[in-house]
Amino acid sequence: MTSGLFDDYAGSGPAYDEMLGGDGVRPAYSSVLRQMRKLSDEEIRSRSDYVKSTYVDQGVTFDFGGEEHPFPLDIVPRVLLYDEWVTVESGVKQRVKALEAFLDDVYTRGQLFEDGVVPRRVVISSPHFHRAMYGVRPPNGVHVQVAGIDLIRDNEGTFRVLEDNVRVPSGVSYVMTNRHALFSALPEVTNRHRIRPVENYPAKLLAALRAAAPAGVSDPTVVVLTPGVYNSAYFEHTLLARTMGCELVEGRDLVCHGGHVSIRTTRGLRPVHVIYRRVDDDFLDPAVFRSDSVLGSAGLINAVRAGNVTLANSVGNGVADDKLIYTYMPDIIRYYLSEEPIIPGVDTWRCEEPDQLEEVLDRLDELVLKPVDGSGGKGIVIGPKADKAELDDLRVKVIENPRGWIAQPVVQLSTVPTMIDGQMKPRHVDLRPFAVNAGGGDIFVLPGGLTRVALPEGQLIVNSSQGGGSKDTWVLARDGVRSRQRRTKPRVRQSIAAFVPREELGVEAVTRQQEQQQQQNQAGTETSC
Repeated sequence: MTSGLFDDYAGSGPAYDEMLGGDGVRPAYSSVLRQMRKLSDEEIRSRSDYVKSTYVDQGVTFDFGGEEHPFPLDIVPRVLLYDEWVTVESGVKQRVKALEAFLDDVYTRGQLFEDGVVPRRVVISSPHFHRAMYGVRPPNGVHVQVAGIDLIRDNEGTFRVLEDNVRVPSGVSYVMTNRHALFSALPEVTNRHRIRPVENYPAKLLAALRAAAPAGVSDPTVVVLTPGVYNSAYFEHTLLARTMGCELVEGRDLVCHGGHVSIRTTRGLRPVHVIYRRVDDDFLDPAVFRSDSVLGSAGLINAVRAGNVTLANSVGNGVADDKLIYTYMPDIIRYYLSEEPIIPGVDTWRCEEPDQLEEVLDRLDELVLKPVDGSGGKGIVIGPKADKAELDDLRVKVIENPRGWIAQPVVQLSTVPTMIDGQMKPRHVDLRPFAVNAGGGDIFVLPGGLTRVALPEGQLIVNSSQGGGSKDTWVLARDGVRSRQRRTKPRVRQSIAAFVPREELGVEAVTRQQEQQQQQNQAGTETSC
């Protein structure tokens, strides 16, 4: 008996459907669809339930509405051909190189201001520009060890950059766990395809972190700094620390003294050289940023400025994430790299410019308005779906703070078949490829990345905090399909929950800070345009 779940599937025009085109099934999905159709409807549904149950058992969760939920993983993969991925990979590398040059210039020479590429006021008015980091160059010149570049596909199927995430981007843990889960659930399908692996990400990340060690340190101690167990991305922090073989620490475990940083151990203090921090800038050092922070360690920034410890990613990177800076990225790429952007962006209006503001205010009911430092889909207003009261309130906010808003046209994100109530339905998706930068031009882009799915019908915001889910993203090797070769089993099969400590801290302030911080760059960053 074969599956008929795909027989009545149709795309959701005018959006580009990644499985079906005008001529039928697209090449990327031809073999996947053929293999999945060999399973019965009930087999596919039961395996979909199996995926959900394994995530519950393993503690693969996210925070939604103040409660922990298993991260929804769909049974149908998102598939990219080799040639498609080559373009994505090249475009992401180009983007990271340009962002590195931009950050180095902004915090040192400021030559781009003198040459009129970006107005100085745009940068210094960003809430994520930190003067405390002016003049600080990381030991190997790398500000962005990890980047998450959010992409969408427009109605013609062209990839476009939606936003950049170079502060503390998260979501890569779901890339790895999604792969393990789907290989277990669909062995008949995975065994017939040559899918580029994702298991080597921790090794690549560790190599990049070690390369960022201060000068003269040949065998650096690397730690992962987490806000604590109440943070929504804590699962990822524990997974990465374990797979890299590094200590997972909180701010209270660190001691800053004399411009150096050490970790408390049962044998006394041990020097720390590289900190992969998953704590937001404002919470890192109460002596420099938020004085009420209990998540960081006083003196940390002094140690960074002294060159005795490296924070990855660098403090102050958030200025490059500012959505107003996004509008200048094509010029930034041309300025630093003398190249045209490989992956275009989305057309954007700068509300801070009077002529563009006037047009935006005239077209509020047609456009998508985004706060430049918004996170998790919060604050976004999709004009065609907003009522008069919402638009009136938005108009007031934009007029009061035009620097705080950008506007974009409504773009129908591409769709992929998704299991909804036991049936295959088109749902909108985005893609976050992860890049790891070890310096010296050595940038690794993890094949595939995190595909996020907007599960409600017609929804364009895909972040998990708005009820979204994910898909395993397959990048096929050049020929794509296997004959009779068996795919090697993933190396990690253990229950991840066994490695996640859950001690009760019992401090209300700590809990509140862990929950509120680091929301802007987690796997739930908004994707709507």
